[in-house]
Amino acid sequence: MPRLFTGLEVPAEIGQTLSNLRGGLPGARWVDPENYHVTLRFIGDIDGISANEIASMLFRINRKPFEVKLQGLSSFGGRKPRAVVASIAPSRPLIELQAELERLMQRIGLDPEGRKFTPHVTLARLHDASSQDVADYLSVRGYFPSKVFTASRFVLFSSRASTGGGPYVVEDSYALCA
Repeated sequence: MPRLFTGLEVPAEIGQTLSNLRGGLPGARWVDPENYHVTLRFIGDIDGISANEIASMLFRINRKPFEVKLQGLSSFGGRKPRAVVASIAPSRPLIELQAELERLMQRIGLDPEGRKFTPHVTLARLHDASSQDVADYLSVRGYFPSKVFTASRFVLFSSRASTGGGPYVVEDSYALCA
């Protein structure tokens, strides 16, 4: 049973820049740069028939390419930080694409996504990292010049159930070219 999600790929040159921010944070498990992505909609463990239905339905999305802007680092989890992420500036085309994916997933019977969409690229998953260590890390490495790339497609990824996710496999891609 595949575990699926839709997302945007991060170009290799931006992935390289982000990977230079690795290290110096106790309790961090760093994501491999080839697995950097922006999750648009987590789908979950799906049977093969549903996976095929989802894959074919995604071809209906008709949107234009748009710019994606990475701007600095932050963390998720508050006092119990659980991830270090590169923040993505919310833009109208990004929010609208995500909302359309959400509607399509609900239309085929999936439960609504439980969390508010906060676009980001996960750089590290944290285990027993203190909020002070995370704050210190972010104060040293949290700022970097904004990076922009054009999203010309979104993809359907699969992953194995594992700690830390990955490796992620592109099952299909969907051009943004309206």
